[in-house]
Amino acid sequence: MAVRLLNNIIMFLLISSTGGLLFVYNRNLSFLIFAVLLIVGFFYLSRSIKKEIFYSILLSFISILFLFFLNFIFAPNPQSVTKFAFFGVTFFVTSLALLFFYHQDHKAFLNSLYSILKLILFHSLISFFLYPFLKNNLFEIVAVMEGNNSVKHTSQTFYYIFYYLAKGEVGVFNFFGYEFMRNSGIFWEPGILQFYLNILFFIEMTFFKKNKKLLLLIIISIAATYSTTGFLILSIQIIYFLFKHSKKRLAVIFIFMLSFPIYIFVGSNINEKVYGETASSFQKRLLDFTQPVFIALENPITGVGVDLEQFSKYRSEFYPNSDFLNKIYTSIEVGPNYQTSDRGSTNSVTYLLAGLGIPSMIFIILMLTRQQIVEKHRLLFFSIIFITALSEPLLHRPFFFVFIMSGLASTIKNYISVKT
Repeated sequence: MAVRLLNNIIMFLLISSTGGLLFVYNRNLSFLIFAVLLIVGFFYLSRSIKKEIFYSILLSFISILFLFFLNFIFAPNPQSVTKFAFFGVTFFVTSLALLFFYHQDHKAFLNSLYSILKLILFHSLISFFLYPFLKNNLFEIVAVMEGNNSVKHTSQTFYYIFYYLAKGEVGVFNFFGYEFMRNSGIFWEPGILQFYLNILFFIEMTFFKKNKKLLLLIIISIAATYSTTGFLILSIQIIYFLFKHSKKRLAVIFIFMLSFPIYIFVGSNINEKVYGETASSFQKRLLDFTQPVFIALENPITGVGVDLEQFSKYRSEFYPNSDFLNKIYTSIEVGPNYQTSDRGSTNSVTYLLAGLGIPSMIFIILMLTRQQIVEKHRLLFFSIIFITALSEPLLHRPFFFVFIMSGLASTIKNYISVKT
């Protein structure tokens, strides 16, 4: 019982460290608590771990740290030692988390993930449906950037139990006379909640009971995020599992029936993001997708560095001279918008591509495809992570990186086994 509780606490912290508001407002303290719990938990279990597992994870940590150290040395702009040290802390905590769960039964990770994601699901649904009754009793909380005290993130909360998007953000919609806020749960924005809900849908369909009531609640909660990416990933999963578990003729009929509402929802959502109130957000995401690719092409080997402050400065002075890119902007009637944010990039794939260089990014993606935590429906699982990483700055965060490091640790372990 105590071990299961410890596993769940550590899993909650692992998830929260990747998009959770807990780490937005209390980052340093949260990481310290996380690391201490991992170390204490590791010794509490007091089982002997196989040497090849320990050394493979240790070598994975050293390899990733060395990769980022090379980037720190050869980046064209001077990189912050503090920012590099924070990446080191992130990889250290990720390595400890991987070692902690590998130290136990191989199902410990998935069991804890399943338990915590169900709690996140129920909490997010309660939060979503209570908003019309709590909206006049919310107060604002602000997180500031270290060093310059500029605003990093703003949320509304009901006594730190439920969290909502900040006032002024486009996220409120009317349903039968009641106002609802886009569902973001305990995360800084709805696009992150949809990722974890889609992961819950995946593991329920893959490893657990395929509980229809639970699956329906997950679908409702994803719809409440009003996330185009979330709805796209959910649709891919439904189509995939229909073909896997149903007669193909029945699956084709169901998909045909599903295609119309999908077209209406996605089409209207995209139209709103391109031409409506959130057009500036779309321009930012389009820029985050295209501009770093051109930066990577000009700095293909070592990239320009992953220090967000220096990366943003580099981007603010970089103007891709591309007729092809200008045609894209023109075709969707959105003019080039080269204003960047000091928060870095919403697209963690192209951010790391430009920051680390093409060889390092290929290496990271390859290790992600070789992850050993989820061994069923690997391509679908990879797609969920990759599509989300294209729209969220999460690929270099602990929960995502634990899968990358598991792939690297497995590769090193296999190499050691062959050599010995």
